[in-house]
Amino acid sequence: MPRWNTELSVQHLTANAKSGPTGLCAKFVRQAIEAGGVTLVRHGSAKDYGSSLLQVGFVAIEETIPERGKKGDVVIMQAIGDHIHGHMQMYSGNRWVSDYSQNGFYPYTHSRPEYQVYRYPAPTTALPSTPAFPPYFNP
Repeated sequence: MPRWNTELSVQHLTANAKSGPTGLCAKFVRQAIEAGGVTLVRHGSAKDYGSSLLQVGFVAIEETIPERGKKGDVVIMQAIGDHIHGHMQMYSGNRWVSDYSQNGFYPYTHSRPEYQVYRYPAPTTALPSTPAFPPYFNP
């Protein structure tokens, strides 16, 4: 499975973010994720991207403090009211970004849709197969 480069994705997203919403949050976040080295299955709505994130190695996590996340966290929000396609956003390390740099976690002024946070696990470092020190020798 390919490894995802969080830094490249965040750089791409923040460099391309607009000054206000364009209605293309899923496209902007998907392109940013792909700039980091993984390819997502395309969906017609932002709210449907959870399965694609899981397929490339992201894991769904419980997040109780939505205002702050870990750099590279991706949030999928479900449809609510007139926002029938939901919403998709990524944490840049200091703010939530989608197709624009948001003022907070929730992109909509008066609604709080259900959401799921996805995080790409940090790579693990394999332990050496041989001990770092020779075994104790007792003549």
